[in-house]
Amino acid sequence: MSTTITLKGNEVHTIGTLPSVGTIVKDFALVDSGLNVKTLESFEGKKKVFNIFPSIDTPTCAASSRKFNEEASKLDGTVIINVSKDLPFALGRFCAAEGLNNVETLSDFRSSFGDDYEVTITDSPLKGLLSRAVIVTDENNKVVYTEQVSEIADEPNYEAALAALK
Repeated sequence: MSTTITLKGNEVHTIGTLPSVGTIVKDFALVDSGLNVKTLESFEGKKKVFNIFPSIDTPTCAASSRKFNEEASKLDGTVIINVSKDLPFALGRFCAAEGLNNVETLSDFRSSFGDDYEVTITDSPLKGLLSRAVIVTDENNKVVYTEQVSEIADEPNYEAALAALK
């Protein structure tokens, strides 16, 4: 069953629904800016905040990456994982230019993350990209919070996502 969200008020759909609170997230194989593959095991024993978005080259995506980077420096035992379909090179360039060194920024350009986490957009001009969503897990990969942002142009609820870590 797809989820209906909007892009500047126009209806858009995702492939499905976010993982349910209480479930264990699926493994993944995402690529960092050095073309290294990162999996769930790469972050073993840490709480995780998946900041998922369509493209780093949009103002809202950039803003959410900056905000989570700022907050990440205050969190022990937690990793912020930015995920988009952007190529690793573009993600690396953005993070270097912005000084984002408290987050992991990973590309889904050759994996099934979008489908596995059910955030792939199925229609509209953004078809094939990832929706704006936040998934928070505990250190055992159990989902403790999710937010499918209803309007792609809006920022996520940072306070609620970060509160779920406590």
